[in-house]
Amino acid sequence: MSTTRRTLLGAALGGAAGAAVGIPATGTAAHAASWQLKWSPSASGDKLGAFETIEDDRADSHPAGQPHIFATGDNWRFNMHTVDRDTSTDRQRQEVTGLRNGSGSDYLKWTVGQTWRVTYSMYIPSSLKATTTFTHIMQMKQPGTGTSPIVVQSLRRVNGVQTIELKLAIDDILVGRTDLEPLQNKWIDVDFQIKVGNGSAGTLRWILKNGSTTVIDASKSGVDTFLADRVRPKWGIYRSLGDTSGSLQDCYLLLTNLRGYQLV
Repeated sequence: MSTTRRTLLGAALGGAAGAAVGIPATGTAAHAASWQLKWSPSASGDKLGAFETIEDDRADSHPAGQPHIFATGDNWRFNMHTVDRDTSTDRQRQEVTGLRNGSGSDYLKWTVGQTWRVTYSMYIPSSLKATTTFTHIMQMKQPGTGTSPIVVQSLRRVNGVQTIELKLAIDDILVGRTDLEPLQNKWIDVDFQIKVGNGSAGTLRWILKNGSTTVIDASKSGVDTFLADRVRPKWGIYRSLGDTSGSLQDCYLLLTNLRGYQLV
């Protein structure tokens, strides 16, 4: 991403951070809620220290390809090879989790009643294709082994068409979906907002932009966005080997300009 593009994107998101877009603000007349910047890592400076945990070939299935996750310039890169396997051998996983500030256990915890927002840019090459089974490139999960995803941003084939979608996985509720191919091989901008709520107390908003064009702006309210403990975001490539469209190949994903805000 060029310096000019990064500067413009940062200015745009900074301006947007002053208002609670799409998610109802809370507070009194004496204190209007606003987005407060809580996380602003740099790939060149923080590298993988920007994240709570790193899940790089955790089954050690492809040592020759390691590292699969690394910082390169201003970007975080996730490489996936067809030979890579997760600990469950019917799938592949190269992901990072969480929002770390500093070292040790200083990471942000998203808990019930809180509203959070992450913005970033991503580059999806044509080699990273939508599949007939799951290919997730962002997840919201409860930390812990074997927990189900709460929200997933996925690349999914629908009637043969490649799409990108956001779904509330625990209740199989589609938030939004749009064609993937026009968004590949270029930088696109993501704005994801979540109110962590149990039962019907949760809210989601998902915005994708291609340059100055808003491709999709979708939201859901009155939904369940919590399982237990807390919600933790994940980024990277997590996909099933059960695809029947012949879409699995060596590929990668790039992320940059990650920002995290809390509505306070």
